[in-house]
Amino acid sequence: EKYMEFDLNNQGEIDLMSVKRMMEKMGAPKTHLELKKMISEVTGGVSETISYQDFVNVMLGKRSAVLKLVMMFEGKANESNPKPSGPPPERDISSLP
Repeated sequence: EKYMEFDLNNQGEIDLMSVKRMMEKMGAPKTHLELKKMISEVTGGVSETISYQDFVNVMLGKRSAVLKLVMMFEGKANESNPKPSGPPPERDISSLP
């Protein structure tokens, strides 16, 4: 769904302007040169657009920090690890490591 959201020209690839829009929407705007470098890193310098396969590799591959950014933006990261509210539970000596 995210890929299709940013495939502005419906050509099956995310171009420079689409990446620019995506980064701005995530609150991390980049310069034109930074965007070109990002696309080059994702595609291995082979293309000036990001294919669906490249997008999936970035989201699920070694660069999972991008996925975390998207999840934080969507508010889904906090749903899986809710912070406990209230005072911490009382502990005794047997509960210590």
